[in-house]
Amino acid sequence: MTGTQTLELFTEPDERFATQVRELGFAVLADAFSPDEVEAFNDETLRLCRSDLSTLARGQGAAAADESDDVALRRYAAIHHPDKISELAFRQLSNPRIVSALTAVIGPDVKCMQSMLFIKASGKPGQAWHQDEYFIPTRDRSLYAAWIALDDCRLDNGCLWVLPGSHRPGIIYPVEAQDNLDEFGCTIEAHGFPYRNEDAIPVEIPAGSALIFNGYLLHRSLRNSGERGYRRSLVNHYMSCSSMLPWQLKAGEHVGESDYRDVTIVAGTDPYAYRGYEQLRVAYIRRDGNTGCDA
Repeated sequence: MTGTQTLELFTEPDERFATQVRELGFAVLADAFSPDEVEAFNDETLRLCRSDLSTLARGQGAAAADESDDVALRRYAAIHHPDKISELAFRQLSNPRIVSALTAVIGPDVKCMQSMLFIKASGKPGQAWHQDEYFIPTRDRSLYAAWIALDDCRLDNGCLWVLPGSHRPGIIYPVEAQDNLDEFGCTIEAHGFPYRNEDAIPVEIPAGSALIFNGYLLHRSLRNSGERGYRRSLVNHYMSCSSMLPWQLKAGEHVGESDYRDVTIVAGTDPYAYRGYEQLRVAYIRRDGNTGCDA
């Protein structure tokens, strides 16, 4: 597969889909969201951006009544953990099409630990090369993202780029500071990997499609260089229920017994259900600048 080839959009998460994920680290599921679901989620995004989010970290007051929808949407770069404040976002953690794709590559027992809603209006930056496993350290390499396009994703509006097969070594590459803040809104990027920018391919997909990719896959996005509009996306992270998640070590806790329990079971059973569940994460918004990472 090269940058000149068109990505295949799988209609079902069948064995061919799973094989591509295993070999290349990613595959695209068509129509993960129906057109009505895409419209509903974009309406919900606008509702959240017009709400009073001043209680959320780095927040501010509600949009003025006479403020246009475009101004309201451009106020924020992203909403982290929207499932904590939106019933629609919470329900979509268990979207049947997404879950069927996840069970095809992870196994029968799947949990979700994070959701992110990116708005990425025109002119806004992307994120340099990174691996999700760097930020969410699993123990069994079962971390996967479901990256759901809420707009048609193209080169000009900042679609994702991936390095096919970069997940296979199972190496978390070192990160270093980067200062190209005009292109990338995150101050760190992975480096030292044996791949070139020329090896990358763009993930140009229609709204409603879902890119399912491995947590070790190197990926990035560039600036939304379009004259107007957005490149909105909903990104949820999942892993096997059979593995504990040492995401936040408590004082005196050994990594071998650490298990982050603010999770939602979306398929199968949780063998660690006896540990109970907690509400640890809170939603927060991110405005412009390099105070976070936006894929």
